[in-house]
Amino acid sequence: MTQTVAVIDYGMGNLHSVESALRKAGAEDVVVTADRAPILRADRVVFPGVGAIRDCISEFRRLGCDETLKRVIEAGTPVLGICVGMQSLMTHSEENGGVDCLDCLTGPVARFPHDHRDETGVKLKVPHMGWNRVRQLTPHPMWNNIEDNAYFYFVHSFYVPADQCELVSGIFEYGVTGSAAVAHENVFATQFHPEKSHDNGVKLLANFLDWDGRC
Repeated sequence: MTQTVAVIDYGMGNLHSVESALRKAGAEDVVVTADRAPILRADRVVFPGVGAIRDCISEFRRLGCDETLKRVIEAGTPVLGICVGMQSLMTHSEENGGVDCLDCLTGPVARFPHDHRDETGVKLKVPHMGWNRVRQLTPHPMWNNIEDNAYFYFVHSFYVPADQCELVSGIFEYGVTGSAAVAHENVFATQFHPEKSHDNGVKLLANFLDWDGRC
């Protein structure tokens, strides 16, 4: 039986890339929508995001997607958050002078330090943009057939500090130790973009299509 994947369309995600990557991973029925009914009916839900988090949260709430997503999570439907989608699931972000997020997952979102440098003193560019290794901290079905320390593609100026979140499933190093992925029950979210991460990203999305929402 064909399963439906709903990609939440609130105007703030690279939706075409996410839809294309899901189809490449094996999804046959992908619905890009902000409407409550098809999202609640879907077998899996993707929460993408790019841009400023205040705008993302504001538009997400204006469309009623926050309540829809909470119902999806409560129902046990597998959910994948991507980039700002992951950050939006957290408790609070320092971006835009401070923004209360959806608080579906517990943890803060911080900005990379001013004059950001690595441990040798070399200046690091912000946004953090490009390929970086992801070290897997916890076993999870979403990591199936993906090597530890595999490369994924990142684009972000804010991050979830790994030492301030108890839900970390994978980390990256970029002058700080950040949460590359967080997981709680039927929610898995990544700071990196699987839809831009070539083979490893396709594998992760394929795992999402197979995942039953249990760790």
